[in-house]
Amino acid sequence: MDGDTRETIRAVALELFSDKGFEQTSLREIAERVGLTKASLYYHYPSKQALLLAVVDPVITGWRSIVDDTARLERSPDTVRSVVERCLEVFLRNRSVAGIFQRDAAGVAVVLGSLWDDVMDLGKRLVAWLAGPSPTSADRLRAIAAMEVLGAVLSSATYQDDGEFTDDEMRAVFSQAAMDVLRLPVEPAGSGTR
Repeated sequence: MDGDTRETIRAVALELFSDKGFEQTSLREIAERVGLTKASLYYHYPSKQALLLAVVDPVITGWRSIVDDTARLERSPDTVRSVVERCLEVFLRNRSVAGIFQRDAAGVAVVLGSLWDDVMDLGKRLVAWLAGPSPTSADRLRAIAAMEVLGAVLSSATYQDDGEFTDDEMRAVFSQAAMDVLRLPVEPAGSGTR
């Protein structure tokens, strides 16, 4: 039951942090929404900062896994496509976390401290891998642009009406757009298209 309670607290915190902002959400509010006392909430998460870390951890863990794997991958259109697709999956699964960063980017960066620096480093490492070996300035800019295209998944909810974009549509469109920006073929090698 402890795991269920922790996950419920995390889900409620994610919703409130995304809707109201990290700074504007109180632990009392989260506890009340979950049906706990504030003291009970502290049993599961010792601070609001610890709760924020739990909320953003799946994104950071997903990114770290992808970036660590790129160190062992030979860069080719197929491996780039795989990395792009994995990034999209992390963003799709965690797009509600984007609201936290959109509302309180500076505040969240301060709370996360050195972990925020790690996230920025992971992004830089991923851009470097996407740019390829001995990249030109144009290659690096295309890699940065491709990451921005993938990040658009996080803000897609802002532009849609009543969930009009399905995850499959976003996967297809954003994957192709990122590969186009990188000037790489979208289809796997030997598929006969493109």
